[in-house]
Amino acid sequence: MRYLPHTDEEIAAMLQVVGAKSLDDLFSVVPQTCRRTRGMNLPEPLSEWDLDRFMAGLSIAVAAAPEYKVYAGAGSYEHYIPQVVPYLLSRSEFVTSYTPYQPEMSQGTLQAIYEYQTLSGRLLGMEVSNASMYDGASALAEALLMAIRITRKRRVAVSSLVHPHFRRVVQTYLGPTEFEIVELPCLPDGKTDLSSLDSVKDLAALAIQSPNFFGVIEDLKASAENAHAQGALFVAAFTEPLAYGILKSPGTLGADIVAGEGQSLGIPQSFGGPGLGILATRMSHVRNMPGRLVGKTVDAEGRQGFVLTLATREQHIRREKATSNICTNNSLCAVAATMYMACLGASGIRDLSRLNHDKAEYLKNRLKAAGCKIPFPSPSFNEFVVEMPQGFEKTYRRLLEKKIVAGLSLATYYPELKDHYLFCVTETKSREDMDRLVKELKS
Repeated sequence: MRYLPHTDEEIAAMLQVVGAKSLDDLFSVVPQTCRRTRGMNLPEPLSEWDLDRFMAGLSIAVAAAPEYKVYAGAGSYEHYIPQVVPYLLSRSEFVTSYTPYQPEMSQGTLQAIYEYQTLSGRLLGMEVSNASMYDGASALAEALLMAIRITRKRRVAVSSLVHPHFRRVVQTYLGPTEFEIVELPCLPDGKTDLSSLDSVKDLAALAIQSPNFFGVIEDLKASAENAHAQGALFVAAFTEPLAYGILKSPGTLGADIVAGEGQSLGIPQSFGGPGLGILATRMSHVRNMPGRLVGKTVDAEGRQGFVLTLATREQHIRREKATSNICTNNSLCAVAATMYMACLGASGIRDLSRLNHDKAEYLKNRLKAAGCKIPFPSPSFNEFVVEMPQGFEKTYRRLLEKKIVAGLSLATYYPELKDHYLFCVTETKSREDMDRLVKELKS
């Protein structure tokens, strides 16, 4: 049954007040080419049982059933989530929490977000982290807008090795504006070519992802130095935060803003969402940070309490001067990440990161021994690119029939990399799994 909060009479009365004849009139500014003219291809309403069976059928169709061994990551990673995380997360006080519009009545929600800010800031080596954003792509776009506000310059340089979906969202944000995006090419070793930066004038920010889309670890320190030499801010992006369990954090390498996707931190893949946008910065830039910031204080009686320290949204007096119109934080996803990081602890995250790195290196070396080419010699984490022989598509389909997803074809995003596949290995893959993949490739 549809649920509409207003009756037809109430809708008619509101339309009369604003001077519109129909609801369609309210959307007359939207071009016809952008409107959907036909209904969505959805099945008839189903019972819960039938819906469960329907979704199970879809999972099999997209090779996502549990029995499949998936060696594709590209921004969405399969990690083991300790059972304590979903158990605690399912408690009603977490599941039903929402934006703390009455902070003094939302002490539990605020404390959970405060803990999230603390742990994510420590992981990234930054002084302050906000109360979470929608996903990594929107976090990066907001970070670049933030850099533009701070520097008052009009160009941003973005590596072509930043996740393609992230770059598309950045284009969506900045495309209709007067600001310009400069894309930096890739070097033969799989890293970003910074040599063209000197010719870019009026540079507000440089955005580099590490590990990048190819899994290659970028030189963040050199990137930061290049950006600062231009009077620009350095924005470090990421899709795999667990890499910083063994890699130096972006903050220690000179990043001014860090933005990326936190799905790896205790959030299931769930067909591609929801995600968790993480954005952290230095205290000197906190006033330009989008979203919210929760702080800890004491009340008049000396008792510990939590407050919204910063909320530069349009709803909080700022109006057109708001740093962002983001309407809520992903509090449930942020709490999941908090539980996950607290559960593993610093040593657990470090051990898990090393395990992920070592397993990926094992498969990389096994594939090299089997005759596959590894085109990028640079150190990598979790993911790496493999150049397959021509006609590998047939082998790929054969492996799919054996319930093995042999990486992600890069030709979709980088046409020049035909026959190149991005492989991902996490702690969920055993040595037997990887040996079987190599055996099937050779047969």
